[in-house]
Order: sequence, then structure tokens, then C-alpha cells
Amino acid sequence: MKIRPLWIKFLPPSWVVGVATLGPVGLWGRAPGTSGSIAGIIFYTLFFYSLGYVSYFIWAALFIYLGVVFCGEAEVLMQKHDPGEIILDEFVAIPLCFIGVRPIMDNYPVWIVILLGFVLFRFFDVVKPLGIKRLQKFEGGVGVVADDVAAALATCVSIHVVFLIWERLF
Repeated sequence: MKIRPLWIKFLPPSWVVGVATLGPVGLWGRAPGTSGSIAGIIFYTLFFYSLGYVSYFIWAALFIYLGVVFCGEAEVLMQKHDPGEIILDEFVAIPLCFIGVRPIMDNYPVWIVILLGFVLFRFFDVVKPLGIKRLQKFEGGVGVVADDVAAALATCVSIHVVFLIWERLF
């Protein structure tokens, strides 16, 4: 399924690719997905951390949609399938790692929860267990973003399980 709305074609190609690569960030180093994830953590901390549930879901859905559109169009413009330079997918997925985690952050150091989320997300994004890898087979931006969304949701569940077990044991 390709999502290519008409409005994206009115943007200059350099802007589309620039957004999808987060400017020069996607071109840095040998692990651009890690750079995109770090940028996503900063984005989460500055923008999502203090939102209520309704606002959180509305903004997350909007950013996921924009990620699908920009990543899909950049893929076409770059003439590559899911190139590593496109890191907007990690960036927009990271906030999903922390859905409902605010009560945990109220009881434990925030940095520990965020670090755990980052490490788990990178694990799920790189290894792609639990059928996450199959999601990359979708066409266009959906395929670029879907595996990151699934990795983020697996991370979210894992964070909740880790702290639930921790509280039961200690």
C-alpha cells in the first residue's frame, strides 16, 4: 500500500529528502538508525513527555502519518528501498515506546526508563523478532515505518513487563 498524497509533490525534493534524513543526521556515521533513535528520544523528551493521553495519541498518529508520507516519497526520490539514510521512521516511532510509561517514570529515575526504552527499541529495530521483519515488505512509506512502529510497541510492552516484574520481586 503506497500513501502518496498530492500535497507532498508540491514540496521541493531536497526538502522531502531533508526531512526524511533529519537533515544531515541520517548521513552521519555507520549507524544512522541509532542517530535517528537518539534524535527521537530528544523529541520525545521535549515534546511528548508532558502530554496527556489524548494529545499524546493524536500527535503520535499525526507524526506517524507524516513519517509514512515523507519516508515513502524520499524512497522514490532516492530510488532506493528503505535506505539507511532515511531515519525519520525511527524518529517518529520512538514516542510509541513510552505509551503509558509516565506512572513508571514517576516512581523510578526517568533516565533509566528512557535508557531502557532506547536499548530495547534498538534491539527490536535491528534484530526484528516476532514477525517485525515481515512488515518491511509493505510498499512505500508504510513498509519503511511499520517495522519501527512494531519495534516501538514491542519496546513499550517490554518496558511495562520489566517494571511489573521488578515491582513484584522487589
